[in-house]
Amino acid sequence: MSTKTTRFVKIALIACALTLIIAACAPAPTAVPAPTQPAAAAATQPAATVAPTAPPAPKPTDTPAKPVDIELWAQATSTQAPAPPDDWVGYKTIREKLNLNLKYVIIPTGQDGETKINAAAAANALPDFFQAVSTTNARNKVIDLNKQGLIAPVDDLLKLMPNRAKTHYNNPASLAMAKIDGKQMAFVEVPNLPRREGVVIRKDWLDKLGLKMPTTMDELFAVAKAFTEKDPDGNGKNDTYGLGGFFDGTWGQGNRFAFFFGAYGVPDTWDWDNTSNFGLAVRNPNFYKALVEFRKWNESKVIDPDWATINRDEFRIRWPQGRYGIMWEDFCALACVANYPKFDNNFPNGEWVALPTMKGAVAKPYYNSYGGLGSFFAVSKKAADAGKGPAIAKLLEWMASPEGYYLLGFGVEGVNYKLDKNGAVTTDGLSDPTKAWNHESMARFTQMRNQLIYDNNPNEVLARYPDFVTDKSKKPMSPMAFYKFFSTQTWQDSTAGNLIVNPSNRADLQRFYNENFQAFALGTKPLTEQTWADFLKALDANVKANAWEESARKNLQDAGILKK
Repeated sequence: MSTKTTRFVKIALIACALTLIIAACAPAPTAVPAPTQPAAAAATQPAATVAPTAPPAPKPTDTPAKPVDIELWAQATSTQAPAPPDDWVGYKTIREKLNLNLKYVIIPTGQDGETKINAAAAANALPDFFQAVSTTNARNKVIDLNKQGLIAPVDDLLKLMPNRAKTHYNNPASLAMAKIDGKQMAFVEVPNLPRREGVVIRKDWLDKLGLKMPTTMDELFAVAKAFTEKDPDGNGKNDTYGLGGFFDGTWGQGNRFAFFFGAYGVPDTWDWDNTSNFGLAVRNPNFYKALVEFRKWNESKVIDPDWATINRDEFRIRWPQGRYGIMWEDFCALACVANYPKFDNNFPNGEWVALPTMKGAVAKPYYNSYGGLGSFFAVSKKAADAGKGPAIAKLLEWMASPEGYYLLGFGVEGVNYKLDKNGAVTTDGLSDPTKAWNHESMARFTQMRNQLIYDNNPNEVLARYPDFVTDKSKKPMSPMAFYKFFSTQTWQDSTAGNLIVNPSNRADLQRFYNENFQAFALGTKPLTEQTWADFLKALDANVKANAWEESARKNLQDAGILKK
């Protein structure tokens, strides 16, 4: 056994022994049976009743005579970096070791990603293996594609991946979310660190303007107004906004402003606290109150007015330029060694600090809602019909091997990373620090790591999010300090939302919902109790939101979440 393999096994054992962050190494699911009957069990049967032995299933290590072409579509770990180049060592290794020609295509995030999947489905041109991207939830996308007969069951493929099943497909409850009529229609990957985003504020701006840290929505508005109007960066220009964000193509306020509505107890599309009359959160009177406040912020111009049109990448260009004083952001996008220098180089005296859940709007405020299950990946029926299933299983199993895990997750040993005496990944002692796997310029070479490679074992988490000292300001930074703060706030559990099935008119309903929300929020449509009541009536009359709510209640009742 090689040193790297020994270290990898050691990591896996440590991960199983600890309960750091999330349970990444739970026991293998009972839903993944062994490929053959155990010999001991067979020996106890009378000879006359022993079933004939079935031909052995193809093993993922079998090498086909002719290279198999596999096209993979998946979201990128870094949306601001491109896909790996054609001469990437990962492609070369996969070709030489697995006899597979892999083509990796990045799917955009949000609505653009779903549009790409939908266009391919409409043309019967889905790739061999792909991430089921949806602006509602991935389970719904799997259901839709299954109805169209465009994806294939993967039950048999799970049997070909015993090692990956232990580290990636180890949660029966998650796998069950991708089962339809008893068949496993998609793989459900290990979710990335949960509840990893939160609200941060420029403490240096607070100090410059002599302001206290806000704890309520009223105090937050006062601070945001000062950040907008009182030149907190001292450059003599009117170029700052109190609050920055963007619309992510989901529902209403989206994820970036969910904390705002969470302060009013309604961070999610659904009103999870109202179990007696479960329905859309817009029915809750507190949603209207939150929207009135959100409109006030927009009319006061303390929010970047481009929030409804810019995307994630543009947002992540603007905040390092010093445009915002308050924002909702992912802890690593904010504070990791590959990302923070963009801000630090511009503002060496700048300082972001985390804000807790705002108080005062309602008795039970939330930071946000969380219902993540991890990425869903499906095999197209065309690929299955072409016999590519075992090749896809072989690729996935290799990705979970020491060689695949380290190469696709961290790069080339000795060039992009090293292993310390405890088997942990480190960048200490590299001859060229700009080649470190976590350097911004190296992001394109590990684009699949968050979607298909990482399993959140303890050593991995330490490697992914190390503490560091900034180059320009020489400040100590701890990404995990932000994560621990964010993840321990009061989040609303919306996991059951994955059980809610999209209505047949989902696109029309979502468009009507979002267009009206933005018109109310941005001031292009009067917002009064009467206009709001008219909107709620139109939701039912025009796009049958009440029928969707009735269906959602039944979904949750059938699953035992709500009482019948």
